[in-house]
Amino acid sequence: MKPICLIASAALLLAGCKTSNNININQHSGGQVQTTSRSEPVFYNGKTYQLDYSYAKSSKAFDMRVSGMGPKQQKDAEAVATSGLRYFACPDSQKSQMIGGPSYASGVWSVQAKCM
Repeated sequence: MKPICLIASAALLLAGCKTSNNININQHSGGQVQTTSRSEPVFYNGKTYQLDYSYAKSSKAFDMRVSGMGPKQQKDAEAVATSGLRYFACPDSQKSQMIGGPSYASGVWSVQAKCM
């Protein structure tokens, strides 16, 4: 190998190893609401519940269902629904908020919520 090629190869190798004080970190800000329907098991207070939701274009909100809780667990159902929506659908800069109150029928809490 010619000396000039050896020097050029070494320079390229060292340039690839050079450290930089300027590190670019892409922050996830803004973003879009994830409107895809979803069904997820959610672990909450030592138990696993089922969270299902779908996006309703007409109301621009999510119709959410929490299964596995009893009729006296309204606050727990609200917490699972809003925190689940915030985690799965809302961009990092947004929170989830319930619209109206939840209702309970046949072992399922129904909640309507949106990202704010």
